[in-house]
Amino acid sequence: MAETATSRSSKPRKRFVGSKKATPSKPGVSGVISHQIPQDILQDDQLNAAIAQLPSNYSFEIHKTIHHIRKNNASMVALQMPEGLQMFACTIADIIERFSNALTVIMGDVTYGACCIDDYTAVALGCDMLVHYGHSCLIPMDQTSIKTLYVFVEIAIDSTHLAQTVRLNFPSESFVMDPSGLLESSSPSNATEQSKKLWSGKYVATIPRSKPLSPGEILGCTAPRLDDVDALIYLGDGRFHLESIMIANPCVPAFRYDPYSKKLTRERYDHREMQSVRDDAVQAARRSIAAFSQDSGHAAPLWGVILGTLGRQGNLKQLQAITNQLQASKSPIPYIQILLSELSPAKLALFNPHISTFIQTSCPRLSIDWGYAFDRPLLSPYETAVAVGKTRGWMEDEERKGVGMYPMDFYAAGSPWAISRTTGGF
Repeated sequence: MAETATSRSSKPRKRFVGSKKATPSKPGVSGVISHQIPQDILQDDQLNAAIAQLPSNYSFEIHKTIHHIRKNNASMVALQMPEGLQMFACTIADIIERFSNALTVIMGDVTYGACCIDDYTAVALGCDMLVHYGHSCLIPMDQTSIKTLYVFVEIAIDSTHLAQTVRLNFPSESFVMDPSGLLESSSPSNATEQSKKLWSGKYVATIPRSKPLSPGEILGCTAPRLDDVDALIYLGDGRFHLESIMIANPCVPAFRYDPYSKKLTRERYDHREMQSVRDDAVQAARRSIAAFSQDSGHAAPLWGVILGTLGRQGNLKQLQAITNQLQASKSPIPYIQILLSELSPAKLALFNPHISTFIQTSCPRLSIDWGYAFDRPLLSPYETAVAVGKTRGWMEDEERKGVGMYPMDFYAAGSPWAISRTTGGF
């Protein structure tokens, strides 16, 4: 405990090695940990009554938000959340404006995931703080251009029903991995603990992790590889995140527990169809490379490299890594850089037909899920590396193992795509 000015010890003081200009504490006042929420906020009856207007099973961390707004002396706060939480935006904004000196701005642009955090737009709007709801810190707070607070929004579920449902539907000797989207489920570790109390014998439940994500968290573009498991169980009411871990683990049976309908369903994915469609796009891109060595004047083809501008989807260093890769190709590939916030077949169809192939840095799932709808190949950074021969393709695994292994490691620590965001190279 810090020594106060009114209760100094008579013993000789120990030598202090450090700054001599430290500001002494005021008499009778103890230090407060910067992230600790003051009691006057936690015990504010009017604030608690206002919070009660929000669903009790949703954790919006209003006390913490008010504390950070006051601590930062914020005057204009931007609120950003996915569409599934937009219905609560006005209520949260009213609470913030009532219990702090800040005004609020609700950012209504689409937010697909943590990569869409839009601190740049918040700054352009004159805000001095941003609260991002529903996703973890994919973009660290020390890398944003504005004071940023992430609110994960955990949603309470009936974990007892989940445990009983799993126990009734799986043999006790199964090994189950339990991934879950952070927004779409709550407390996977709590559900696992309850499951362990019910299961017997060799039944083991664990939560996988793909760093830097939290344990149990998966993104639409990033999911862990699972080894020595019989099945995986996903907690959530949608398939987008589930499909990510299914793509990364084509041989693992997948099940989905919907915490709202309380139903457990067997989920399937057509891996061969997806991998075949993406291979067709890669092969089409490779065929266009042959034309680059031919001098055909104004008719010479080129590739379009799209930097996503929706939030933080795009990264300039990753863009540099991709363009360097094209230039270092055996036949240097001419390219043009394009900035787009959202991609659509109609939008890309407007570009000059001399652009034979597009590369997009926004999200690999745009290529995987919607690539077939574009009239020209739309490659992800990974598929681009395969097309120019810089990395092994998934179809090579299919030839050797009978099934292709398409990686879902766009933000995984140590992956080439994650490294390129900091180094500008692969």
